[in-house]
Amino acid sequence: MTTTVRSTDWAEARAVARAVPSLPPVVRELADALGHALAEPLPALTDLPPFDTSAMDGWAVAGPGPWRLRGGGVLAGGQPEPLRPGTAVPIATGARLPDGAAAVLRSEYGEGDARRGLLLDRSPGPGAPAPGRDIRPRGQECHAGDPLLPAGTSVTPTVLGLAAAAGHDRLTVHRRPLVQLLVLGDELLAAGPPRHGRIRDALGPFLPAWLRGQGADVVGRHPVPDDFAPLYEAVRDSTADVVVTTGSTAAGPVDFLHDVLSAVGARLLVDSVAVRPGHPMLLAELPPGADGRPRHLVGLPGNPLAAVAGAVTLAVPLLRRLGGHPDAEPFRAACAADLPGHPRDTRLLPVRRTGQAVAPLPFDGPAMLRGLALADGLAVVPPGGAGAGAVVEILDVPGP
Repeated sequence: MTTTVRSTDWAEARAVARAVPSLPPVVRELADALGHALAEPLPALTDLPPFDTSAMDGWAVAGPGPWRLRGGGVLAGGQPEPLRPGTAVPIATGARLPDGAAAVLRSEYGEGDARRGLLLDRSPGPGAPAPGRDIRPRGQECHAGDPLLPAGTSVTPTVLGLAAAAGHDRLTVHRRPLVQLLVLGDELLAAGPPRHGRIRDALGPFLPAWLRGQGADVVGRHPVPDDFAPLYEAVRDSTADVVVTTGSTAAGPVDFLHDVLSAVGARLLVDSVAVRPGHPMLLAELPPGADGRPRHLVGLPGNPLAAVAGAVTLAVPLLRRLGGHPDAEPFRAACAADLPGHPRDTRLLPVRRTGQAVAPLPFDGPAMLRGLALADGLAVVPPGGAGAGAVVEILDVPGP
């Protein structure tokens, strides 16, 4: 198995994880497209609004007042009869404007004269409602054929609503990467408090939800004992686009991941990163799957905060690129206090916002999640640390 130079620079490691092609486009019904990324620009299939509509409850009026009231009214979804000059008809917000109507007189500004069958204008100021008053003209938001959103846009609930309004029933999106999670370690318990020298598995419940939020579909979470054979079989037999493992990335007596990668014919792309916590993380390219596309394995350290550091360094950039999502714009903030660093390596430190700045949190050891649970982000602290007032990049932390 080919190996790379150890302790890859942190920024370089993230760049390696991003250097993969996106998964092929697929067509999804709107109800199934949430969380995907658009594989092509989204055009409008119609004008929005598709016809002139009323922006207010009131009366559609034709010409100057007073107006003779026409019977009935215009509701949303109806097809109104044309208005003759000098006439008016009640109209609801969102209803199609009758042909011949020049404006809408708001309900609070109109007064009906039942005896004479007239509508009187009581709006403040001189003159009748100006032409176009309280009307949403056809094409105000867009015209048919206009590009609404670029490729790479994440499909949010708002995007689904816009696509539906613009006439779409389906969207062309990138397939979400399939992820299989392998949780390694004989010492891990699936339930209850720690006992008999064993500890509770924190990453098994934590990582799937987070990875889904990064655009992945997690198709399995499996405990794997500290032995070569079961780990080899799990990696060899996986059909996922990305296998994520926790633990076994170092060189301990039961750390078999490197041996397994060699046995399955994987190619190491990143083997250890100059970052704390989490430096014994790795990224490997697995042999191609049935579709001929290369697959990947992200090896995360077993300590929880170290695993998070590995995920934001390698797993998140990889998954977002596979799913067709663009890189997020870096967010930077000033330090409200000194952020301690490592002498040689980048450090990822849980921080919390204090006004417009960020401050470090306690409980930031590699085995701890308590500080991260309170954090607003992970500060990227350069070697040697960052003093109060310095500006650092802030990475998103797992959230809803």
